[in-house]
Order: sequence, then structure tokens, then C-alpha cells
Amino acid sequence: MTAQEIRDALDSWSRLNTANHPGISEVQAACPHDCPDTCAMRVHVEGGRVVAVKGDPTHSLTAGTLCTKVSRYAERTYHPDRLKTPMKRVGKKGEGKFAAISWDEAYDAISERLAEIWRRDPQAILPYSYAGTMGQVQGEGMAGRFFHALGASLLDRTICSSAGGEGLRLSMGASIGMDSEAIEGAKLILLWGTNPVTSHVHLWAKIQKAKRAGAILWAIDPYRSDSAERCHHHLALRPGTDVALAYAIAHVLQRDGLLDQDYIDKYTKDAERFLSVAAEWSPARAAVWCDVTEAQIEALAMAYGSTRPAAIRLNYGIQRHASGGDAVRAVMALPALAGHWRDASGGAVLSTSGWAPRCSGVSRPDLLGGCTPRMINMSTIGDALNTGDKPLQALLVYNSNPVAVAPDSSAVRRGFAREDLFTVVLEHFQTDTADYADILLPATTQLEHFDIHSAYGHVHVLLNRPAIAPLAQARSNSRIFRELAQRMAIRLGNSCPALSDPALAASDAEIAYDAFEWMHPAFADEVVPQLFAQGHTRLNAAQGAPFAEGGFRTDDARFHFADDALNESLPKVRPNHEDWRSSRATRYPLQVISPPPRHLLNSSFGNVASLSALNGPPSVLIHPHDAAARGIVSGQAVRVFNDRGSHQVQAEVSDRARLGVVVVFSVFWHKGTSGGDSCNVVTGQALTDHGGGATFYDCLVDVEVVT
Repeated sequence: MTAQEIRDALDSWSRLNTANHPGISEVQAACPHDCPDTCAMRVHVEGGRVVAVKGDPTHSLTAGTLCTKVSRYAERTYHPDRLKTPMKRVGKKGEGKFAAISWDEAYDAISERLAEIWRRDPQAILPYSYAGTMGQVQGEGMAGRFFHALGASLLDRTICSSAGGEGLRLSMGASIGMDSEAIEGAKLILLWGTNPVTSHVHLWAKIQKAKRAGAILWAIDPYRSDSAERCHHHLALRPGTDVALAYAIAHVLQRDGLLDQDYIDKYTKDAERFLSVAAEWSPARAAVWCDVTEAQIEALAMAYGSTRPAAIRLNYGIQRHASGGDAVRAVMALPALAGHWRDASGGAVLSTSGWAPRCSGVSRPDLLGGCTPRMINMSTIGDALNTGDKPLQALLVYNSNPVAVAPDSSAVRRGFAREDLFTVVLEHFQTDTADYADILLPATTQLEHFDIHSAYGHVHVLLNRPAIAPLAQARSNSRIFRELAQRMAIRLGNSCPALSDPALAASDAEIAYDAFEWMHPAFADEVVPQLFAQGHTRLNAAQGAPFAEGGFRTDDARFHFADDALNESLPKVRPNHEDWRSSRATRYPLQVISPPPRHLLNSSFGNVASLSALNGPPSVLIHPHDAAARGIVSGQAVRVFNDRGSHQVQAEVSDRARLGVVVVFSVFWHKGTSGGDSCNVVTGQALTDHGGGATFYDCLVDVEVVT
């Protein structure tokens, strides 16, 4: 297809065409949420109303089914608590008291205040967003253009995957890996820091297929998750000890002659340096560091070195601690040592996002005009709002709920409570963050707007056509920032000429076109026509065994075990910021991790009644020995606490939690809990070794009965 044909097709897809349809229409859609599956959906519409949301049977990963959360997406869209009109704050910050206003009044209030702040210092303005939608249009497509034109402070979006992404870049050159769908052909599968039953349900179906064909499954996870319970073996290492375990596996591969020396020599760099460190990490030494048995490590390493094809599926739990980036580097090194990259169903994958030829310029950083605003790490927003010589004066929040999801939420709330901080929130509901807004704007859901998606768990691109007209007065993110740019251009005039750039008037279809390199080989042949014919398409990427002969995205196409530009060139075994062997552990002796429960996704579904009923109240898994030492029995109200804060949950005494580690399921809205606080009240703002990522699983607490 020509460039113009692609533009025309995107424009057609961006238009609503079911509002007045007399019968039932089926609208092609894509799941927008922060999940590796990025499902293709079919939305059933009757008389302008969604009656069902189902999986697309023609999409190879979705295979006609959706997770419980998204299959109830209509319930979320038509929720009685949906925001219906713009509102302004009438009470104290955090009280959640608002009065309805018109869109014109909202735009006037926002543009007047932002213009006033901009004239003093554009960098006093900050966007705060993440993956409330993963779409290229409703994500940063227009929003990024708006903030770049203003010269606002930049947001370093680190809260989820930045450490792992940097680990992949350092070792492989980009966020790439094996084709996750090929995992069904593996004979050994390591699930390392991942619980696909909850967080990658469609991949789990393929893993189950492999298991039925004889594959052996190992779970490497600090607790016995739903997935671990269905594996043949479970190694419950301490949180933050993954680098030592990876070195110990490499130690056995080297000791027992299980290295693929031919692959190492031809397609890797600095393996001898990595192996010299691995030689120091015997299974016996690593067992002490990881707090597991030597026999478990020996068995795992021998299985990995002697079984082919062998695949490793990592997920982002592995990088939520001090050594997060190095953990990913060390684990990704294993298939290079054993030669598992030679097999289509072998290798490893954390993210596939680098396979899609996306355009980094979709948010138009050139609109900055050569200036370099300061960068603020979203994982330390608590500190950013409460300290500094040049305090933030305006915060615009969209696609995120930082009061609930950011670390050290007590500090975050203190910052949001500042009366001198002008806060605008684009939302579907009155979340914890929305309660602190000065102006609250109703945003559309995925069923009400157009978008285009790539994925980080497969190699497909998907389209999302609007199925219904926006409810009440809701407007899409792209429209809101487009219209705000117009208002700001009037107020600032020639003093900010970038606001009048045509890029800020681009349509959604034009943003979608700008989001990808459509002439890239990944889109060659029938890839683009298939996208517009069926709403999804597989890229020409990750086919077969993509790294069988090197072909990594590094400068020499080799896998890099070391990077001499770093202070520590090789992955380093280091203690956690809050280590279980430190003096801090005398006060707070339990490590805590906070994975999602099966029917939540970050905080996006926190107020959907049917899902809340399935999840039950916030709870903590605690090992029987740890519980007995504290007089805790199942069903009791307990508080999880440290010097940053405490939150109340219901105890579940179970050996699914390993000794010394408690598991608090998250992320619930603060105001939806019995004590008014959720899990992030105890997490801290310390960052990872690479990528500046959040360290949610690097946290010490204690637990006691609520009296």
C-alpha cells in the first residue's frame, strides 16, 4: 500500500459507524491495558449501545477468549460512577468535592493558570502519565506534542519496565526476544518472575499445550503463585537474588561441559568475563544468597543445560529491586551460553516491543525547539512534589493514578495536597488521584475512541475502531490536548509559537500514521493490507529462530555479556536497598512483594463491582511460621507496616508464601480499603541499578494483628 492509501485507511478506521445501526454490529477493537497479551476484540453493538465484548477468534494469541477483567469491559464503560462532565474543586484537596462546569469553563481555567505559570517557568509544568492506555494515539501522540510545544518538564516513565528495558538494551540492543507464541514447542520452560495465569493468560494456554506435549515447567518466584502451583518444580528464591541464581546456573553449565562454545565464539562478546564471575558462584554459594537449597539449583541448572528446546519467560517482577537491570542481563545471558537461541522454541523473552517499527517522533520532541527541559523520574514523584529549588507548580495527570500506584504514597499524597499545586486530571472515574484535582475532565474509554496498538508480549499490530459515541460529555485524550493547545496558543500568542504548529492540529488518523515506520520491512508484503482487512496483523519479525546466527540489535550484532561504559561492566550481585540481612531487618524482618490479584490490573478495574467480588478484600499471604510468631491466624485483620506507613489487610496463612516473605496483593484504591491506605504506603522511592526503575519488591515490613 502507498503512504496515501495507508492514511486513507486509517482515517476510515478512525470514524464511528455504528451509532445509528438498527441491528447488532460487530466492531473490531484492541485491548488497551498494560498487559503483554494486547488482545484483539470484537465489540457487539446494538442501537448504539455495547452489549458484549468478546475475543477475536482470528487472532492467534487471543484465540477467541478474553480475560475475566476485559470480558466485562462494558460494565466498566457503563459504570454509574463514570465521570460525565468537567468539574472544578470546591473543597479541600483530597476531599473529592467538585462542582460541574462546562468544557469552555474548564479550558479557560486550565489555560489561564498554565499560561500564568508558563510565563514564569515552563518547566514548572509536568505531565504525569503511564499505561492507562497502551495506544499510540490516546497515549503520548497528541499529549506529548502539547507538552513539548510548551517546553514543560519531561517525565521519565520508569514505574514499570525501565530497568528491564535497559537490561535488554545493554545486552541485546533493544527490547526483543524469542517469539513468545513459539513457546508451545519448548521441552523445558522456566517462568522466571512471572505468573502468566494472572498476567499473561493467553500465553498460559500455549504453555499448557507444551506441558501436555511433555514439557517440564519450572517456576522461579518468591511465592507459589497460581502458575507455580501448576508447574512441575518451584524454586522460591528471595526477592532480589536473581543475579546470583543466574550466575550459579552459568557455573554449572561451565563446570559440566554444557556450554555451546561454537555459539559463544561466533555470536557473543565478553563471555569469558561473565564466566569468570560465574566460576565464583557455585550452587552452594548461591543457595545461601538466594535462601534456597543447593540441590534445587543443581537440578534446575542441569535441566536447563541438557534439555532442548528450552525457553525462559521473564516478566517485570524480576526487575523491581536494586539489581533489576542486571537481573535481566544475567538471565538473558543463559540462552547465549547454552545455545538455546538456535531453536525457534528456545531462548528467552521479557518484551517484544522492540520488534515493532514505532516512530519515537510521534510525540514530536522537535517542538522543543532545541531546549532541554529537566527530566523528572515518575517513580520519585513524591520527592519531586515535596522538595527542590524549583518546585513544580502544575501537574497534568492522564492514563495514570499516581496517588495509588506510585511508591511511597504518603509522600505522594502530601505533594498532591499542596494548595499551590495546580492539578488537572483526565479520568474515567473519581480515583484516589482525581480527589486531588483542581480541574477534573471526563475521558473516553477504549470503546469510545480510535487507536492503534503494538504489543510487548507478541509481534502483532492492532487497530481499535470506536464502537459507540462518547458517553455524556467525555472526550478523548487526543481531543482534549488538541483543544488545550488551541486555547494556550490564543493566550500565549507569539511568545510560544510551537503551539501553532500544524502537528498540534493533527487528526487521530494522522497521529496513527506518524506512530509507525510504515515502509519498514516489518510491514512488507501483505502485513499492512491484513491490518486493514481484519484489524490486526503479524509483523515480519521474530520469525523462526531470530538469533540463531546472532543478529542482535547491538552495534556488532552479538550478544553482550558486559558493557564497559558502565561503572560495573558485568551484572553484579548486590544486596537489596532494604536487604533481609541488614540492620533494618531487625525492625522490619519480612520482605514484601505486591503482585496483582487475578482480577485487577494495576488500579484500572478497582471499582468494578463484579471483579471486586471475585478478588475479595485486600489480603496478605504469610507463611505459617511467620504467622505463628506473631499470633496471626487466617481471616484476622492485620496491618503491614514500616516507618513509611501501614495498611490494613486480611491475613491468609499459607505455605504459598515462603518463610520471611509476605505477599500483599495490589493495587487497590486507597479509599476502597478498610483502613484508607493501600500497599504503596510502605514501598520506597529508591531506584534500580539501570533505567531508574521503581523498586516495589525491595521493601522490608512487619505484620501485626489489628487490635
